[in-house]
Amino acid sequence: MPIPEDVTGDEIDKDVRQELLSLPKTLADDVARNLVMVARLIDEEPEEAYAYSRIALRLASRVAAVREAAGFAAYANQKYSEALAEFRAARRMTGSAELWPVMADCERGMGRPERALAMAGEPEVRRLDKAGQVEMRLVAAGARRDMDQLDAAIVTLQSPELASNSVQPWTARLRYAYADALLAADREDEAREWFAKAADSDKDGATDASDRLAELDGVEFVDALEETDDSGEGESSGDVETGTAVSDAEGDQVTGTGIEAENAGAETDEPAGPSETGEPRENGSGQG
Repeated sequence: MPIPEDVTGDEIDKDVRQELLSLPKTLADDVARNLVMVARLIDEEPEEAYAYSRIALRLASRVAAVREAAGFAAYANQKYSEALAEFRAARRMTGSAELWPVMADCERGMGRPERALAMAGEPEVRRLDKAGQVEMRLVAAGARRDMDQLDAAIVTLQSPELASNSVQPWTARLRYAYADALLAADREDEAREWFAKAADSDKDGATDASDRLAELDGVEFVDALEETDDSGEGESSGDVETGTAVSDAEGDQVTGTGIEAENAGAETDEPAGPSETGEPRENGSGQG
């Protein structure tokens, strides 16, 4: 696939550039430009990102960063078996546990939530940084929900990170997952409280917590673009109203209350490691 002329390898991470030093310069530049295209397109055009990742993989399959990028591109296209193979290859090359949560999520995507739960109890989890451990908890709770163990999923998400008032990169997604699990368990009042907390901490729009909160509050958004001339003369109303919010319930002010940070293994069948909720994510696991 052609790469735009303005794309250079300078956009890639310095650690990846370091890995590419093992290649001849011209080859390294070609690989780097393809990796830049993967990063640019993976969220909005995952199929194109996947195509560029395959080119990079063909050029430099022995570079861990290339295998990892190919894994995330396959993951974004719901090619979970292929993604898992690439992540395993990258892990063998680096010895890092960083990809462990997204590998577990691939198991979920392949319809094997019990394997994801088993991975949540493996020693690799203790090697993860805080963000990785939270991600593993999200994946494990999701596996519980896959297995119709809703109460266990809720318990899995109850953690010091959830109860904390500080806002971290993972806070919005963790609160959102907890709210969604509560709503699935018909605990609507608690779910509303946690969707509000998720929306409050979601400054980057990583979730649709605000929309979910509006739904619970009975808010309906109406696009009121109207054409009033039905006689065929083609004239439309000069008064156009867009984005009008109509509510059938007054939005009460929510006062956030903390939860007890229960041990994720409180239930007898809970794995020793952290555990998520929701469907396998469509684009990366949030790692790196």
